[in-house]
Amino acid sequence: MGDAQVAGAAPVTAEHLSYQVINRVAVVTLNRPDALNALSHSMVRTLAQWVEQCRADNRILALVLRGAGDKGFCAGGDVRALYRLAIAGERAWQAFFIDEYRLDFALHHFPKPVVALMDGITMGGGMGLAQGASLRIATQRSRIAMPETRIGFVPDVGATRFLAVMPVELELYVGLTGVTLSGADAQRLGLADRLVDADALRDFDVRLCEADTTDIDRALKQVFGGPDPEPGQVCSTVDDWRALAVRHFNPRHSVEQIVASLRGHLSAGPCEAERAWLGATLDALTAYSPTMLNVTRQALLRGRHMTLAECLRMELAIATQAIDDGDFCEGVRAHLIDKDKRPRWAPVTLAEVCEERVAAMLRSPWRADVHPLADLHD
Repeated sequence: MGDAQVAGAAPVTAEHLSYQVINRVAVVTLNRPDALNALSHSMVRTLAQWVEQCRADNRILALVLRGAGDKGFCAGGDVRALYRLAIAGERAWQAFFIDEYRLDFALHHFPKPVVALMDGITMGGGMGLAQGASLRIATQRSRIAMPETRIGFVPDVGATRFLAVMPVELELYVGLTGVTLSGADAQRLGLADRLVDADALRDFDVRLCEADTTDIDRALKQVFGGPDPEPGQVCSTVDDWRALAVRHFNPRHSVEQIVASLRGHLSAGPCEAERAWLGATLDALTAYSPTMLNVTRQALLRGRHMTLAECLRMELAIATQAIDDGDFCEGVRAHLIDKDKRPRWAPVTLAEVCEERVAAMLRSPWRADVHPLADLHD
């Protein structure tokens, strides 16, 4: 990425990625649309290299992250590839998480403006990239979630820190159930900065080329500042369920107690709208890995009092043990490989979850000084 790139030459391409400089702004495209731009390990490594090059290059004023196609920014990490490595007994999957978390940390601490275009599906690892941005753009097509508990995992990539922008009850609801949020929901909850019409993003590169980047922050706000989606195209549902989430996701309650609270409300004959929310929420909390639901609850509560670096170290410890001795492989098998939708969790019910096992999942398998992310500091 030399002088020709800064002058706006043809994009540099790598496996499922491209890079181009437009008017001193680096534009990185995740180019794997057939897989909803899911992150492979090679993509993570290349992205990390490009981010560091942009950091060091004084000619680059800002960084834009976008996904190819019109279906998604990034659906997350390539969990199928991680599953194949895990069941083959290869530990290369751990290097993926280490490198991904380092990339996410670098974006959170990038000294120049970062814009993330969360158009379409933005989940898991895609949220890890986007939440490090200083300008997070959502659209009427955004589908935003941290659905890891569904596959026997934990909301990671810094989620135990960035979900804490919400009140604790809402964080627990979003983190435990993996509910999908609209762009408007994300903006209301502090996970997006702007909500714009998706069509306005089609030619942003033309506007960027013509922008006065002398004041780069102002230029980016103008380029990505609108227009808003048409009325009726997108609306927030947060107000529909906020009171219910606050009522049932008490941070002092265990997951089992939350489930009991939901069941009690459902049996009391709620209105139709409440019944639908209660049913969907119960379905999630009674179908997902009991162990990882308990681990996730604890991790989210702890993360509210930790730095991003500390959260990433905690998440790596949990991820390592969830794959080594947890429900991750079974969850991926049931939902993404065999697709029988019948995961055989161990244990099967919330009542059978061993508190010591949950505590062990939250303990680091490394001494502090040899943790793979020991050098990260906020």
